[in-house]
Amino acid sequence: MTIQVPALIQLSDLDNVAVARSRIEAGQTVASAASRVLAVDAIDAGHKIALQTIGAGEPVRKYGQIIGLATRAIGAGEHVHVHNVDMVASRAQHGAGVDYRATPITHDGATFEGIVRPDGRVATRNFLGIVASVNCSATVCQRIAQHFTPQVLQDYPNVDGVVAITHGQGCGMASKGESMDVLRRTLRGYADQPNFAGVLVIGLGCEVNQVAGIVDGLAPRGPGLLATLKIQEAGGTREAIAAGIEALAAMLPMANEARRTTVSASHLVVGLQCGGSDGYSGISANPVLGAAVDLLVRHGGTAILSETPEIYGAEHLLTARAASQAVADQLMARLQWWETYTSTHGADMNNNPSPGNKVGGITTILEKSLGAVAKAGSTGLMAVYEYAQPVRAHGLVFMDTPGYDPVSATGQVAGGANLICFTTGRGSTYGCKPTPSLKLATHSALFQRMRLDMDFDAGTVVEGSQTIAEAGQELFELMLATASGQQSSSERNGLGDNEFVPWQLGAVM
Repeated sequence: MTIQVPALIQLSDLDNVAVARSRIEAGQTVASAASRVLAVDAIDAGHKIALQTIGAGEPVRKYGQIIGLATRAIGAGEHVHVHNVDMVASRAQHGAGVDYRATPITHDGATFEGIVRPDGRVATRNFLGIVASVNCSATVCQRIAQHFTPQVLQDYPNVDGVVAITHGQGCGMASKGESMDVLRRTLRGYADQPNFAGVLVIGLGCEVNQVAGIVDGLAPRGPGLLATLKIQEAGGTREAIAAGIEALAAMLPMANEARRTTVSASHLVVGLQCGGSDGYSGISANPVLGAAVDLLVRHGGTAILSETPEIYGAEHLLTARAASQAVADQLMARLQWWETYTSTHGADMNNNPSPGNKVGGITTILEKSLGAVAKAGSTGLMAVYEYAQPVRAHGLVFMDTPGYDPVSATGQVAGGANLICFTTGRGSTYGCKPTPSLKLATHSALFQRMRLDMDFDAGTVVEGSQTIAEAGQELFELMLATASGQQSSSERNGLGDNEFVPWQLGAVM
């Protein structure tokens, strides 16, 4: 049976704009569930149309919230976008914790097949990692990883691969301070990642970021599953490559002993990402992911919301759900840090949306942020973490990261994420190792056009064939299957070896 759905999506009775489900031609009469309007302009799918006259300087409302101000009078039926809307400073009122409700944990048996590590943490993948302390050791790390081809690994079927974690930092920087703290915290997080069965840390030998600063104090691994190497002490590049291959070859039989067992969904730690967003992101994929997050939290699991510049203007929706005043204050402190940081560098918080976001129908950072926070579902905000800090709390948490997806996801994985869920409206192909990444398409045309890169079609919500709750349940089941070993599209495409991008702060000296 064909489902008849309105041509326009109006998200709140307070809204004076609606979103086009598909392209609208000028002169076409279109309707939402509550309004009807004659289109003055041609309007692309995912873009906004004025439902009524909006005077110059008056607020433009979507999601029941202000997303900008009209720069001139906008007539009913006109296209509403960057040519007639500008940013407005967020003036939302904050009521810390006013909407917080404790989430009862259910015991209905949601499980996945995970790998239980000796310390009780649970992995979704079983890799060996090679972590560079400095860019000077990057090539050695990569050459060692390249040795372990599928042919070499064929006798170790329980090992998912060998991954080189390389970067462009580690020297030419202050030995103390914020930039070094962030780099070391990130590298330590990867060296401690449960999805790595064993880790080899490699330095040049004379760098500022010494190997000892990464490995000292790491949680114990099994005997022989943590090793270090310095190129200068090994005798040079070729000698270090040979020594590294030998060290990892010794780890392979031990890593291969890993077996999957049935564990509670409470062991799932999911990083939430959105990239290449469009006008549908806050309507379909993000709220669908939010519904799945609510299910995850209800089963005792953890979800990490991040990308601080992309909650700007919507932070009041999160502080209202904070479990305490202290949690709300921590979130606001990070936003204030970002305001100072961007101002110091001659930028502002409306540097977002990107050109691709705008082509997709997003006009201001307020609009983007209001859609982005939908990924967080509706449960309480339990904790706020700085970049790459270990995530210990259960439930919904926030980690301060840039909005740039690879940098943000790198921080989440360093914090312990064993799964990434990544919504996209323009078509991000992001892959991640050692943590699998699921790509959620905001509309079905994208899902079909990039079928080999997309894992989930949230366009069913736009088309009206599924509710957000129904799609959220389906996504939750996909998350459990992926955590159990089912490969994501990016894994099948061989992506994820080059996406480690730690946040670089401070001067390069």
